[in-house]
Amino acid sequence: MGKIIMTGVDGNLGGHAARAIMGKVALNDLIFTAPDKKALEQYAKQDIETRYADFNYPGKLKEAFAGGDVLLLISMPFIGEKRRNAHKNAIDAAVAAGVKKIVYTSIVGSGDDACESYEKADHQYTENYILSTGLKYVFLRNAQYAEAMISAFEASANANGVLSNNMGDGRMAHISRKDCAEAAACVAAGAGEDNKIYYITGQTANTIEEFVKIGSEVTGKKVTYEYIDDDAMYKFFDDLGVPRYTDGEWAETAKAFPFCSEGMVTFGAAIRRGQMNQCTNDFEKLTGKKPLTVRQMFEDIENFRIGDRTLT
Repeated sequence: MGKIIMTGVDGNLGGHAARAIMGKVALNDLIFTAPDKKALEQYAKQDIETRYADFNYPGKLKEAFAGGDVLLLISMPFIGEKRRNAHKNAIDAAVAAGVKKIVYTSIVGSGDDACESYEKADHQYTENYILSTGLKYVFLRNAQYAEAMISAFEASANANGVLSNNMGDGRMAHISRKDCAEAAACVAAGAGEDNKIYYITGQTANTIEEFVKIGSEVTGKKVTYEYIDDDAMYKFFDDLGVPRYTDGEWAETAKAFPFCSEGMVTFGAAIRRGQMNQCTNDFEKLTGKKPLTVRQMFEDIENFRIGDRTLT
């Protein structure tokens, strides 16, 4: 039997997934890859096979994926044509290397043609390209990371006590990034069924007003929610120094928002329109446990912030 290839172990989601799978399978059944060679050193010291792999440079990807049966394809942190090309390079290399199954971390809304989220287009492209290869697949359509909104809550609490965004009354079943990684590790290790889509969501779908109410109750920091339209949302991010696209530069004042504004504004609009409101028990099916609730994450807030942006 071939090995399990974990990509992007230098990143936030990929790093969590790498650490999670180490307790599920024999270490000699794993291959960890990343475009950051230094990030691989900690795993090499634990006798895990590590390989350099940069999806933007496909020349050595086939070699990096050689000997693997299952590939966990962690979606790249940039958006647009560059990401689609990077994903295509990885998928082509997997086919050429003889990989039999791809597990892909997608997003809720990916299967909805009406969903206009800027990020969705890349995920839908990648899902369709994987389908075109004829390989076995599992798509993990992750809900929004709760950590992103917890960081937004804290930024608001430290400013004027008002969290303003364009999500309105839309609902999102927020999930911890750590739980998304746990589900990905479980599936890479064999959980679930082949050729199936799973929605990795929290236990309940909340409005953002309900989200900040929970945060206020748990932390004692009073934050209220204010709806603003899409244009005002763009201006909010522009004023903070958040770039419109992922090839821009983040200002120091934008550290709580490590995603480009085009992605965040259209994501918020899709939530408002009810295009990302899936709420399932798929996480429990795959992992055998319930996902963390928003309340539990606020209670352990030190460990549930969004963290720094991973450029690679």
